[in-house]
Amino acid sequence: MNAVRSPMAAALMRHLSQNVYIESAGVRAGELDPLAVEAMEEIGLEIGKHRPRRFEDLEDGSFDLVITLSPEAQHKAVEMTRTAATQVEYWPTMDPTAVEGSREQRLTAYRAVRDQLMERLKARFLGPKASDT
Repeated sequence: MNAVRSPMAAALMRHLSQNVYIESAGVRAGELDPLAVEAMEEIGLEIGKHRPRRFEDLEDGSFDLVITLSPEAQHKAVEMTRTAATQVEYWPTMDPTAVEGSREQRLTAYRAVRDQLMERLKARFLGPKASDT
């Protein structure tokens, strides 16, 4: 719903590289998740102003690369880019909203997703030296 993983990944990528055009969208638009906002604020990144959007809401449909984080988003991206020269990568990423328990247990799941996304982005876009940052 473009409320947790995608906004987190977009903010992380913007932090890693200001030279790349980045958009965040989902299959459906929902409400930005406050625990996602909190997990990102812990590392100094602000996503609180993000407004969840759908793929169809993107103004520019021309992308070199689309990274999807859920099976549903993967199917949608493949469908939407079928006639375009767009690379689509699927990065299976846990949905932290599915974790139950105390507030701290749930926040730990959001942190894990945040950290996993950061490592994947560094590995994919920054290469071997990324572990030094």
